[in-house]
Amino acid sequence: MSSPRVAARQADARRRILEAARVVVAEHGFAAAQVAVVASVADVATGSIYRHFPSKASLFSEMLRAVCVRELEVVQAVADEAGRTAGQRIGDAVATFVDRALRGGSLAYAVIAEPMDPDVDQVRLDARAGLARAFAGLIQEGVASGEFPEQDARIRGAAIVGAFLEGVVAPLAERTVGPADRRAISGEIARFCQSAVTGGKV
Repeated sequence: MSSPRVAARQADARRRILEAARVVVAEHGFAAAQVAVVASVADVATGSIYRHFPSKASLFSEMLRAVCVRELEVVQAVADEAGRTAGQRIGDAVATFVDRALRGGSLAYAVIAEPMDPDVDQVRLDARAGLARAFAGLIQEGVASGEFPEQDARIRGAAIVGAFLEGVVAPLAERTVGPADRRAISGEIARFCQSAVTGGKV
């Protein structure tokens, strides 16, 4: 059994490795990201990475999972806000996600749009499913209250996620999105997603 001091060192090394992986993906994308480069950025030996992660795929899967979990938490926090309509929360959740993605720049582009190893891509698919469930819950709430017309919440929740993820790809690819553009893009995508569930009235 390792001592608390050893366990703390191991936890710190793991944190630094994951942060380095995030930096490397942001700079080079998933396809070009190499374990040796991650080790250099994290200031650890390449071999030590494999003591924490059995494979390159497991390293980048864990990094991606942490990024996706954080974004889902942000969306869910907006979805759970009290005292506002389901439609308002859908619009705000979409706008918040899009704005954060546009701020994320090259890392967001890699996470949303780049081809990945199948094992890593499964994390992205799981994250999309989590987002879809969050929006489906809001749609169900809106239908139950009479705010929205009858509709299939599961399908439209997934469609909303597909719409806003696709909507940010081209702006992210341009790499130069200023604050005014972020507001315009996030607002436009949010209104589109709201209209998809409200019957066109936003």
